[in-house]
Amino acid sequence: MFTPGWLMAASRSRMSVPTLLSKPRVKRILIITADAGFGHRRAAVALCQALLELCGAEPAMKGSIRLLCQPQVINPLDAPGVPRLLRGTQSEHDQFARSLSGIYGRIWHASRARLLSEVIGAGLARILGEVFCNLLDQYQPDVIVSTYPLYHTALAAAFALRRCHIPVVTVVTDLGLVHRLWFHPVADACLVATETVRQQAIAFGMPSERIHLCGIPILPAFMKEQRAAHILRAELGWQTELTTILAVGSRRVPHLAEFISALNHSGLPIQLVVVAGGDEELFRALHEIEWKLPVRLYNWVEQMPVMLHAADCVVSKAGGLILAESLACGLPVLLVDVMPDQETGNVEYVLQNGAGDLASSPEELVVTLRRWLENGSELLHQRAERARSLGRPLAASQAAELIWRIAQSS
Repeated sequence: MFTPGWLMAASRSRMSVPTLLSKPRVKRILIITADAGFGHRRAAVALCQALLELCGAEPAMKGSIRLLCQPQVINPLDAPGVPRLLRGTQSEHDQFARSLSGIYGRIWHASRARLLSEVIGAGLARILGEVFCNLLDQYQPDVIVSTYPLYHTALAAAFALRRCHIPVVTVVTDLGLVHRLWFHPVADACLVATETVRQQAIAFGMPSERIHLCGIPILPAFMKEQRAAHILRAELGWQTELTTILAVGSRRVPHLAEFISALNHSGLPIQLVVVAGGDEELFRALHEIEWKLPVRLYNWVEQMPVMLHAADCVVSKAGGLILAESLACGLPVLLVDVMPDQETGNVEYVLQNGAGDLASSPEELVVTLRRWLENGSELLHQRAERARSLGRPLAASQAAELIWRIAQSS
């Protein structure tokens, strides 16, 4: 369970914690996600934090606090009774998709058709229906928020078995081409990031009045950080004047070390900051490079909002969350990895809007970045301006306001 920020702060400073009223009417908001990569969970955590900031508590009387909502993030695939094969798809999905990219692409596109999508949904409902019944009984939520597309048919099945309906809010975590499974009639509201996704939702049968365009939720800290880049770089121990390239990796970004090594030998006037995303193999490989450029290496970080605001551009895969975070900070993106089919829409969104470029090889990455830095970094500044125009740093706050309105009416 998440602890409200005011309670944590009071504990650290040894202040007297306000007495909680004995029986507040707390709205329980269950945020369901998955760990297929980082993005779905990061969006869920961002919503949880935004809800706590918006309506976590309010003053009730002198010396007391009334809790208003209790958001909680869970992964239903971790629940007892979920088949190991389905649970394992979270960690093995990328490897499967890459090893069978041609076949996988055909399957993914075919499954967006209504008939096959319904077959998949029916199978998931059969497998997960009882799991979701148990979750309803355990958490008794007032609102359910989903940041993962595979849960909707199981939720509908659980509602039918329990003869109830709890308001459902779907939060789509990609920017371009998305799967039909995101759009299910069980959802009372569907939050999308772009007009492109909104049009797909309508095409797949989602009533337009249920669709809300607000962006992909990112941590409120991205919106709050307002300090200049050179101040943040000094705080982080980076060089303050050099153009700063922030590369973000993980086990889901193969060959990142090769791209970084190419930049290291490029002779460009840059400094490199590389985050391995908890990938120990990548982190070791980075330490084995004979560095010619100024570099800072990190395995796992919690201060990504500060680091993104301190950088000039991002090198990453085409995941929806890292793109949303980068654009919200006004950072153009050099894309070096794309998941077959499901991330191609994200790439198209970035390229068509002039907020980044795709580099399919280490050599192409160097050529592209050199072009960005020519003529006083003219193209880099243009890309940054386009990125800034696309960014939606208020997405989590706007989503939280909508969710809270739904919770109050439930």
